[in-house]
Amino acid sequence: MKKLIKKKKKEMLNKTRGIVLKTTNYSESSLVAQIYTEVFGMQSYLITGARKPKAKIKANILQPLHLLEIVATHKDNGSLQRISEARQVPALQEIPYDIVKSSLALFLNEILYKILKEQENDSYLFEFIHHSICWLDETHLNLANFHLVFLIKLTRFLGFYPAESKQALPYFNLHEATFSNSLPEHPLVLQEPHTSIFRNLIESEYSNCDKIKMTSSDRQFLLEKVLDFYRLHRTNFKEIKSLYILEEIFR
Repeated sequence: MKKLIKKKKKEMLNKTRGIVLKTTNYSESSLVAQIYTEVFGMQSYLITGARKPKAKIKANILQPLHLLEIVATHKDNGSLQRISEARQVPALQEIPYDIVKSSLALFLNEILYKILKEQENDSYLFEFIHHSICWLDETHLNLANFHLVFLIKLTRFLGFYPAESKQALPYFNLHEATFSNSLPEHPLVLQEPHTSIFRNLIESEYSNCDKIKMTSSDRQFLLEKVLDFYRLHRTNFKEIKSLYILEEIFR
């Protein structure tokens, strides 16, 4: 989305799409919202009076993974930015109210907050996340495998997407992000039958990932290995506190 630039008291106002990741109370009635934006990457915005009954920008539109169009000031000095306008586009219809979708959103939000904390703007990454949230909100398919496919697809934008292999090799080396014919000397590896399931997840789309068959124990094991994969390739990627929720939902 192109920036819409205006002048107001010698400050520049910019229009951008954004994805809310976290809010923190600031003073008695205000909030600081950390929003991953299409134009500026991750930004912290001060929203004054958001918790007041007659707030111009209400706190309820600043829930995790809500999709916004905002008009805000932007300064390059690292200070808090300020939002002058915000609206939900599109407004989420099911994620806030459906237990499975809201649990997935909580998990994905925690992952994205860790990944995007210091992320600069990347329009392709933004569009991928935005599209994924919209698809999750709108779909009526079984979602047991959605988060696995999302995490694998996300690695393409982070620089450690699994290397393609024309042969169905039996091992996947998490360190090297490659399939191989020989078992590496370290334990961070996938073996059959999990290698084949992992390959199916790589090759699938959201629209058909519900057709990948696996047990709940296989799903839990693969999720733990995918998170290990992230820890190997991203610094400061530590414990995921919401993991237990998915284990309860999809067991």
